Amino acid sequence: MDIGGTLYELRTRRGLSQRELARRCGVANGTISLIESNAINPSVGLLRQIVDAFPMSLSEFFAFEQAEERKLFYKAVELRDIGGRGISLRQVGTSMNNRALQILNETYAPRTDTGKTMLQHKGEEGGVIVRGELEVTAGDQRAILGPGDAYYFDSNIPHRFRNIGNEPCHLISASTPPSF
Repeated sequence: MDIGGTLYELRTRRGLSQRELARRCGVANGTISLIESNAINPSVGLLRQIVDAFPMSLSEFFAFEQAEERKLFYKAVELRDIGGRGISLRQVGTSMNNRALQILNETYAPRTDTGKTMLQHKGEEGGVIVRGELEVTAGDQRAILGPGDAYYFDSNIPHRFRNIGNEPCHLISASTPPSF
């Protein structure tokens, strides 16, 4: 289950900001953000505390079905940011349930990266650099890419992304199947 996506959809359907939900359930604003971006998985106790703020039971939360999103067009403000720590990953669509492709509008702040641990998952991914420079490592190969340059590889290959420049790096990427 996509706990972060479900929490995001429940919160936005009720017209609550992350700050308001955090206030209602007595947690830090950042905690709600981290859960919604699936950066952390809440304990059962914390999840109960959060869903009580709606109010609803845990069984209602787990039975909740995210609206089947079949929009064709998205305004920039509708893209959901699922990133963190200096990396903005603005996803096209709020839920990846029953989706085969994930499209991201990404921005890496200067000197940020995806972490020391290499990423690795099923599928393929590719992207095109719009602005700035990005160091992409895939297996034993490494390249520094600039505006107009692109990458495309099997995501089973351990990989990492790093902005080595002094300005933000902006790119558009896609992966299949959705990996976040």
